[in-house]
Amino acid sequence: MSTVAPQDDTPVRGTTSHARELNVWWFAKLAVMAVLNALTLYGIYSAFMVQEWWILASLVAILIALNWVYFSKRMVPAKYLLPGVVFLLVYQVFTMGYTAYIAFTNYGSENTITKPQAIEQILSTGDVRVEGAQDLPLAVVRDEDGVLGFAVAIDGQVEAGTAETPLEVVDGATLGPTGAPAEVPGWVVLGLGDMAALQSEITSLRVPFSDDPADGWIRTQTGTVGFQSSPRFSYDESADAFTDVTNGEVFTPDDRGFFVGEDGTRLTPGWPVTIGVENFSRMFTDSRVSSALLQAGGWTFAFAFLSVATTFFLGLFFAMTFNHPAVRGRKVIRSLLILPYAFPGFLAALVWRGMLNERFGFINSTLLGGANISWLSDPWLARFSILAVNLWLGFPYMFLIATGALQAVPADVYEAAKIDGAKAFRQFRSITLPLLMISVAPLLIASFAFNFNNFNLIYFVTGGGPNIPGHPLALGQTDILISVVYKVAVDAGTKQYGLAAAMSILIFVIVGLVSWLGFRQTRKLEEVI
Repeated sequence: MSTVAPQDDTPVRGTTSHARELNVWWFAKLAVMAVLNALTLYGIYSAFMVQEWWILASLVAILIALNWVYFSKRMVPAKYLLPGVVFLLVYQVFTMGYTAYIAFTNYGSENTITKPQAIEQILSTGDVRVEGAQDLPLAVVRDEDGVLGFAVAIDGQVEAGTAETPLEVVDGATLGPTGAPAEVPGWVVLGLGDMAALQSEITSLRVPFSDDPADGWIRTQTGTVGFQSSPRFSYDESADAFTDVTNGEVFTPDDRGFFVGEDGTRLTPGWPVTIGVENFSRMFTDSRVSSALLQAGGWTFAFAFLSVATTFFLGLFFAMTFNHPAVRGRKVIRSLLILPYAFPGFLAALVWRGMLNERFGFINSTLLGGANISWLSDPWLARFSILAVNLWLGFPYMFLIATGALQAVPADVYEAAKIDGAKAFRQFRSITLPLLMISVAPLLIASFAFNFNNFNLIYFVTGGGPNIPGHPLALGQTDILISVVYKVAVDAGTKQYGLAAAMSILIFVIVGLVSWLGFRQTRKLEEVI
């Protein structure tokens, strides 16, 4: 008679721990997805509130893709591809596309906001004093959030408000000897010292009487007496035109993004409009821009080429020297040689700028015994200083990649060359350099592209100087193309972001063309080897 052994219902320990681990990972994924969904939904809400429909559509697409991919069991490859694709679209494709769009507009310091925003700002900033209005005793106050505002005495009552909140009656307020508000509950009354420090903010502040802009607002020139102002311009939405209420002059929109009167007077601010290829043509037809591009362009190519050449050959020299087995303490020396690479580039550039100071710099005052060498104010010495500083910053990178490439060259190749009677220089020219260039050439091309746009070094060491006297763009002798773009976009009196974007596209095309030619030569080198 056979008996059936009782079944053991005890779960396998490994299976239980595996299931528990899967649950932990699932809850972790759920938490991460909840955070991502919350952030994306907030972005969708913000885009809806400001009516940026293309941003809203993009965020909706990202939200759907995130949840579909990470909650589906069949989208395993997409789980790894999606983050990279999103970052590529946001940080590369969008940036390049938006720059290209700006290049075809007149976007600048006078044309930075949308047309509805420009209309609102013209209505809120253009004002005239109401004829016959009485002066009102006034005190400058701050609310609980520290926002500046006015408190005024009107018919024995105290009303207070800020630029964003119209005047409202404040109960329990008291008046001083001059009739101005002395104590305002919920508000801090500023003294003369505080008002003196905020004079420009106070004189430009406008506190509306009500939510209706037609009622005007309170302004002050002294900080103690206010007066009522009303909008100087009225806007007719059907005619899309402004009318100056003081003289009846009409302002209509032109093709440059401004409301313009019959005599050519413009109301500011304006709004960006598409101007076609005007920015691109200006780079070649405007003598101020073309001269800057030609002069800076020549130095840019020289700087990028010399930077790559000097750093590469110095790094290669140290790599070959300390790759030799007869050199003692190679590890320690290699560690010391890469120290410049460990320092932040902008900080090192500032240190070098101080060391190169003509009067107080360490190089002149200490190393050269009090010499008076104009390292940063003489054009050629400034260029030499830039290259020298870049050499100090850049050779450790070349030293690292050359060391790795040299260690990958088979030793028997050199042994065969020695047997054939090749000397050291012939080995370097016929074996080391060709084999090294196969792996290093792409990095040299990338280094050329980096130095072509090495804005930080120019900005922090010389600031583009020494300046060229009389140049309308304040061009300097060491300015490269990217620093010229910065001066056009930021330093110029009238900021021209559209022109700067067009110049950036030109730089992109130049770097792309040089990189393409360099990679073609690299492929030819591989075929020869």
